[in-house]
Amino acid sequence: MEREPPHRSHGAAHPALDRVRRESRWWWLQARHARRVWRWAVLAAAAVFVLLVLVRKPLADWFWDEPQIEQLLAEGDRALAEGRLTAADGSGARERYQAVLALDGDRPQADALAQQLQARRRAGAGIGALLAQARNAFAAGRLDDGDSSALPLFQRVLTLQPDNLPALEGREDALSDLLQQARAQAARGELATAAAILQRAHQFDAGHSDLPASQEALAQAIDQRLQQGQRALKRQQLETAGDSFQAVLAVTADDPAALRGREQTVQALLARSQKRADDFQFEAADKDAALAAGLGASQAAQQQLAQRLQRARQARQSLQQPGISTAQRERQLRDRLRQIDRAERAGQWISPPGHSAFDALREAQALAPRDSRVKAAAARLLPASRSCFDDNLRQNRVQAAGACLQAWQTLAPTAAGLPDARARLAQRWLAIGSERLGRGDVEFAASAVEQVRRLQPDLAELAAFEDRLRHAGGHID
Repeated sequence: MEREPPHRSHGAAHPALDRVRRESRWWWLQARHARRVWRWAVLAAAAVFVLLVLVRKPLADWFWDEPQIEQLLAEGDRALAEGRLTAADGSGARERYQAVLALDGDRPQADALAQQLQARRRAGAGIGALLAQARNAFAAGRLDDGDSSALPLFQRVLTLQPDNLPALEGREDALSDLLQQARAQAARGELATAAAILQRAHQFDAGHSDLPASQEALAQAIDQRLQQGQRALKRQQLETAGDSFQAVLAVTADDPAALRGREQTVQALLARSQKRADDFQFEAADKDAALAAGLGASQAAQQQLAQRLQRARQARQSLQQPGISTAQRERQLRDRLRQIDRAERAGQWISPPGHSAFDALREAQALAPRDSRVKAAAARLLPASRSCFDDNLRQNRVQAAGACLQAWQTLAPTAAGLPDARARLAQRWLAIGSERLGRGDVEFAASAVEQVRRLQPDLAELAAFEDRLRHAGGHID
């Protein structure tokens, strides 16, 4: 049986017709897809149109009012900073802010903006008046002499408005003039006044361009005043020296050279006061004693000097006693010489008052200042007091060594070995005080500090020892 031939597609028999069919179907599909796209496009366009209709006013506000509002706010702030609160031409701060409220009245944020503008107006209220007062005070030369002067007024404005340009410029000019005054005061030696001005200027503006030069001028003036005091001390111009050292210490309280110079001046005044008392120049002696006290002489030194002045007055009174016979004077003189011997053997050089070797010597000198026996006693007591000091210092008997040092100073106030002796005694007090503090004897350590301050206040180790004593609970005056 003969097989039937396989089925053939139309496209195989007619390829051109098949291609036409395929292309026609593609175009039909594309057209169908395009109709769907257009339907969605029409729907989207309608939605956009409706949205634009609904939000046209907010968008317009955003495009047109927002930049204008920002510009009006900036103009209002600028007018406020310049002190133009209101102006007839509408350029004042009040008019600009009112224009902002008029433009922004329909927005839900209008209440918050109104509060903000009200706060700005309150902050700027009176700025113009303050600036005017500050400028008037500056023109009158009242830079910093109370709340109504230029610098405090400019500062009030800047507290409210830190970027206020007129106030910044006004403060700059006022500080320049104030610092010029500080440099002039420093050149005249008024160190404390100059330092106070510099401190105030630093509070107003620590970065002012004239401040470093003014501080350098003050430092140079301090150095010059210190040198002036040292020269005056060498010339025994003690009042001038004391004033100079005090002026330096009023500005730099811990200056070691000034502290040392003041202490040396105090010792020189005490010695001169004693010498003048010995010569019965009591008015001059009292003046020197007062100067020494004003410069910080210790209570012990002042008491010792007061006793010396009292003895000198008593000696003068004994010389003025009428009707004393030569025999009676001789008996009194021999009694004083024997008292000197007894006190010398007992080591009682300057204490107890009224019974010391020095007391007896002064009375003997008052009775017969030219007597050879009196001169010999005085010459003998001086080296004996030095030996007494050395012997007691070697044995760490610092109290006794101090009494011998006082006798030495009294007999020879200008002796060359006294400064070294005071330094040695101060170091020994500190060493013993440190050892006693280590054992918990805070009271003795505090007494050691007082002695060291009196003998040599600029001793390098003193500050560290004072810190130790404070940490141990000791009290330091």
